[in-house]
Amino acid sequence: MPNIKSAKKRVKVIKKKTLRNKMIKSNLKTVIKAANAETTPESVRLAIKKVDQACAKGIMHKNTAARKKSQLAKKLNG
Repeated sequence: MPNIKSAKKRVKVIKKKTLRNKMIKSNLKTVIKAANAETTPESVRLAIKKVDQACAKGIMHKNTAARKKSQLAKKLNG
């Protein structure tokens, strides 16, 4: 446990950010799984939107996001 006031604050902030990132990742996985199960244009569009949002927030690397979007589009068009 940290003793310094700023270190205590960092622990609290990191815990809050970790929870936020975990929620976004979990939601992203759910949406992608749904888009793969039922390949409709609406579900794929929603999944691509969530991937872009995760990439913008720094939760997912941009190349990973591009790969996921490409896989979804390929599955939709194939």
